Amino acid sequence: MGAVAVAMKEQGYTVTGSDAGVFPPMSDFLIGKGIAISSPYAAENIPATADLVVVGNAIGRGNVELEAVLNRRMHYQSLPETLRHFFLHGKRNLVVAGTHGKTTTAALLTHIMRVGKLHPAWMIGGIAEDLGQGSSLHDSEHVVIEGDEYDTCFFDKGPKFAHYLPELAILNAVELDQMDIYADIAAVKKAFGLLVRVLPENGVLLYNADCPQTCEVAATSQTKTRLGVGLGESSDVRATEILLKPNGSEFTLFNTRFAFPMVGEIYVRNAAMAIAAARHYGVDLCDIENAVATFKGVKRRQVLRGERRGVKIVEDFGKHPTNIRETLRALPYLFPGARVWAAVDLKANTMCRSQIHDDLRTALEVCHGSMIGPVDRPERFKAGDALDPVRLARELTERGHPSTAERSADAIIARIDEVSRPGDVLIVFSSGGFGGIYEKLLS
Repeated sequence: MGAVAVAMKEQGYTVTGSDAGVFPPMSDFLIGKGIAISSPYAAENIPATADLVVVGNAIGRGNVELEAVLNRRMHYQSLPETLRHFFLHGKRNLVVAGTHGKTTTAALLTHIMRVGKLHPAWMIGGIAEDLGQGSSLHDSEHVVIEGDEYDTCFFDKGPKFAHYLPELAILNAVELDQMDIYADIAAVKKAFGLLVRVLPENGVLLYNADCPQTCEVAATSQTKTRLGVGLGESSDVRATEILLKPNGSEFTLFNTRFAFPMVGEIYVRNAAMAIAAARHYGVDLCDIENAVATFKGVKRRQVLRGERRGVKIVEDFGKHPTNIRETLRALPYLFPGARVWAAVDLKANTMCRSQIHDDLRTALEVCHGSMIGPVDRPERFKAGDALDPVRLARELTERGHPSTAERSADAIIARIDEVSRPGDVLIVFSSGGFGGIYEKLLS
């Protein structure tokens, strides 16, 4: 929302906004761009002469500003509608979607296209080190946009990416996630089906050939150019000769040897998607090879935060069992011979649900042992619907992976202090702040 606000300001519009709480760095960023921010919400914050009110998807009925907009019969749109109307019409839009891998793939694709002198605009849900910011909606023929499957706004519960006018779509893994919106995998597949449904006949679909659910969704597309990208033999575009090393991954694609500074097969697949998309737009293989090798990554993915008393502390955004499993599989290559402990923040909606118990247990069996935090706001759930950290820790311990359920980040810190030894690695999986755990660990 902040990025679009700034882009509208740069087009010459007067822009104001509101939020429940306004905090740095976004507040400083917006104020520095001359955008007035109001807090808390109040009906009088909505200018009577406003031409357009953009409603974020966190806003629901009962919000005093939304009620004022509805009562006054003002012109309002969702954020995705606003993007489409002001920035995406007539452009060559590259939409990157999937349960996971979106941010890394979109960031790498943008980096490759910049190295290839295509000067793309972009909007990505994370901060890519190469780009310095999450978005730049400057005037460009090409726009790379991370296609979020979360709902659009209070009046449109369809996924955001249905509004993005894709010319090329990348569809990575399709798995059960966002369980506050999607009850089962059938609902998830239906949502991603909307992306391939709006892809034009003359568009391009690159899909994860290693994921059966993704293949099912891709088969419904009407576009003539559909390419499965992956590591398996069924892939139309296949990465081969994969070598995982402490400083990254190597693989062969399009008869070219690529070195990628991220470790793990999941990242190789992400890179292959981005490379295939860039090739479609004519980026030279030499430029692609250089861009892939120099990619600095995305914040909060496999980041070594520091070391304390011989224990290395790694940060990762992992908020889904698949992310966690694949990242843990990569760590022995990054830290050969080290015992790996995982601290898990049960904050993301899916991570709080009992349905992911078995998948999360399987993921955590990859490491030596775990410390599992409490379920975020457990009062939201009916009996039996929330994940049971005590049961999960007990089952992991019974399988030879010493694990505990802890009541807080401070308790996790006390536990790792007790069980770790020099040479160990602690990886913290969290989509939030996790009680300031990194700063506390390092101090």
